[in-house]
Formats: sequence, structure tokens, C-alpha cells
Amino acid sequence: MTQTSDARLFPVLLSGGSGTRLWPLSRSLYPKQLLSLSEENTMLQATALRVPADDRFAAPLVICNNDHRFIIAEQLRSIDRPALSIMLEPVGRNTAPAAAAAAYFCLQQSADAIIVLLPADHVITQIDGFRARLDQAVALADKGHIVTFGIKPTEPHTGYGYIRQGAAIEGDAFHVDQFTEKPDAATATGYIADGDYSWNSGMFVARADVLIAEMERFRPDIMQAVRLAVDRAEPDLDFLRLDAEAFAACPAQSIDFAVMEQTDHAAVIPCAFGWSDIGSWNALWEIADKDADGNATSGDVILRDVKNSYIRTEATVIAAIGVSDLTVVETSDAVLIAHRDRAQEVKDVVDILKRDDRVEHESHVRHYRPWGYYEPLDYGPRFQVKRLMVKPGAKLSYQKHHHRAEHWVVVSGTAEVTNGENTLLLSENQSTYIPIGTAHRLGNPGKVDLEVIEIQSGSYLGEDDIVRLDDPYNRADHETK
Repeated sequence: MTQTSDARLFPVLLSGGSGTRLWPLSRSLYPKQLLSLSEENTMLQATALRVPADDRFAAPLVICNNDHRFIIAEQLRSIDRPALSIMLEPVGRNTAPAAAAAAYFCLQQSADAIIVLLPADHVITQIDGFRARLDQAVALADKGHIVTFGIKPTEPHTGYGYIRQGAAIEGDAFHVDQFTEKPDAATATGYIADGDYSWNSGMFVARADVLIAEMERFRPDIMQAVRLAVDRAEPDLDFLRLDAEAFAACPAQSIDFAVMEQTDHAAVIPCAFGWSDIGSWNALWEIADKDADGNATSGDVILRDVKNSYIRTEATVIAAIGVSDLTVVETSDAVLIAHRDRAQEVKDVVDILKRDDRVEHESHVRHYRPWGYYEPLDYGPRFQVKRLMVKPGAKLSYQKHHHRAEHWVVVSGTAEVTNGENTLLLSENQSTYIPIGTAHRLGNPGKVDLEVIEIQSGSYLGEDDIVRLDDPYNRADHETK
């Protein structure tokens, strides 16, 4: 549900990426912006908290895809930053349509709205420095500039686009002379020597009406499709669904190509506030705390004669002996081992997994749902065992199955169970059996997490064997559990 706001500064969190270069930790159904990689908060939460919580700023507007909506809503709720709105893109169309939709939406909230476009998967370590530059960018945007934050380069990096600054505007802000795509090493080295180039951060600040006017000027086809998608948008619980037909017809393009490389309103502020887009495991190693041998570790790791490596484990102990310059990342269902210099090639592995229809590119063993999550524990012919965690106050859909029976055993917490015509409360070590075809529901009426072991038995155990009779989350039929 969209809130209302009297503010004129609107943070817009762009959360549509899949983060394939951080596989196996980042998966398409749980990408890097939803993970805690460099601090306790997730990258999405850190981005929301980066914006000052004062009366100048509205609550964040989040633009994401349908699969992530409940996780994003919960993550913002847990840091007491509920969204102004969570706008759902039916398909990905890059940053220009997302920016145009945000500008058009925010202009309806305030006639002099200024939007602050922030990718939700960046790390910034110097928050005060960022906020100072944000105030500077807002002042420039108020004068009609479309402002981007250029990052002062520390090396001739070939994984970033570059911005060449032109004539000075005021203070240390400049007109943009040129945008350049990712260069080769020799060209990047020349840019560093020149001194007038910054890395393109992908963060922008602009008056909503100015950005819309420039979109109308350079890409009227995008703006026309976006207007229609927003005007026809439908509220769905706490979300705003852009019209699928209109948005799907929108051309895909980045805001850099659509507007910034053509407009004469573009301005750049060179910044040095500890920025990284965490585009690879090597980038995460670069910003991580390291031991005396240059190793960055996370989890249960034992090292002996190891140098300059990034080693992360989520589930088991990792012991490394006599190696150097490695990236090792372990999850419960996959292990990555790579030389640090070849970290960008992880994307190729993900492409292979997709080609072979492997589930490891898409989801973890733990499957998140709006009510909590479930984890498969064991399976065999005609049986499957899962662990369910149901959040306080949450409940699963009211449902039945054509091909399987279920047995629920409460491990901890209190379960409210609908089993056919009966409703019962179960506590620790109590259980119930649900025959095939019986309508049932599991809920958590308590104040602590509910943990349940679910034993399924039957001729077919696929997640698509669900007939929903009532769903508090308005999910489509293909969204299981």
C-alpha cells in the first residue's frame, strides 16, 4: 500500500539485479542486495539507512521484481524503514524505465519532487561523506541539473564505466563532458593519468520534472510506455504492480544511454566516500578486513600458510593449506573455487547452470516465503522431509493436495492448525496428520518463531501439487507453499 508524504526528496532504491557474479551466495531468487556481505545489515537495508531519516526525505520507494517483494518488505520493516511504496516490475527493462517510473510516481506525490536514484547493491563505508555529497547534489538538482556521483578512481579498473568532467559549475561539481563504457586496461590507465575521469557509480539525483522532460525529449517511447504502466498500476497488499502489458512494451535501456549521454543538464560530483558496487568476489576481498597475510575470511575457517585469499563458509568448516590468491565460497549446496584474478568468470558458471536447467542458479536450499521459509532435509521414493519456520503472526495459505499426505511435528513454538473441520493448538513435541485431499492450514499465533518438521508421503511430491483455497498474500498459482 502506497503511503503519502509531505517531503520533496524521494530516495528510490533500485533492487532489480540478480548478482550472478557473487554465485553461489547470490541467487536469482535471493540476490546480493538481500544479503549481508560486508556488515550486519543487508545491502538493501544499508542503502535505505544511508539516507538521512529527517523530514526532508520521504520513506524509500523500492523498485523490484515480483519474486523479491515479500523479502524486501520484511527487511525494511525490520530496520523501521517501511517503504513509501514497493513498485513491482513485471519484467526487467534496465534503469531508464525504472527511473522514469520513479520520477512520474514521485511527481504525483510532490510537484517539486527530487528523486535520489540509488542501486540497492552498493557499499559505501563513509556515510557522512556520502550525505555531504548528497546535500550538494540536491542543491544542484534544484537548479535543473541531473547529477551523478563520480567515484575518484584508485586504479585503472576495467569493470567500470568512466565519466570525463568538463567545465566547472560551482565548487567541485562539473558539467559532464563524456560518458565512456568499460575500457581496456591501456585506456583505463590513460584515464587515471589524465586526472579528469571518475568511475560511473550509477547513482543519480534530479528533479522529477526535469528527468521526465529529458526522457520525453530523447526517449519518448520509453516515457509513453512508463506513463501508461504507472497510470494502470494496481495496488496489491503493500505493493504497486505496474501494468504488465504496458511495461513489457517498454524498450530496455540504461539511464546513461537514454538520458545522461545526450542531455546538456548532466553534472558530476567527484566523490571519495569508500564506494564499491561489489561486482565480484574480488571486489569484496578488496574492501574486507584482512589478516597479516592478506586473507579475508567469514565463517568457520582454518588457515595454514595461506596468502591473499577470500574464504567464506556458510555451513561447514573450511581448512586451507599452502594456497594463495584463491576465492573459496561454500554454501549448503554448492562450492566455488577460483583464482582471484578470474572472479568475473563466475557468471559463466551461472550460464552453464541455467543452460542445464540446474536449480542452483536460482535458489538456495532454504526457500524463502512471505510467512518464513522451508528447507528440504531428506527425500526418497514417495517421501520428503522439510523444516518449516513460520514467523510470529504469519500463516500459510489454506490449501489441499491431490497426491500427498502430510505429518507435522512441532519442534518449537506454538502452531495453530486447521485440519479439515478441526482447529487445534499444538506445542512442542505434538503433531498432527493431514490425509490426502484434506483442506489444511498452518499458522503461528505466538511471539516467537514456529519450527515444524513436515513429513510428506505420496505418489507425487512436487511443489505444484497445491490447491489454494485462500491465500493472505495474493500469490499466483505458480508461487508455491
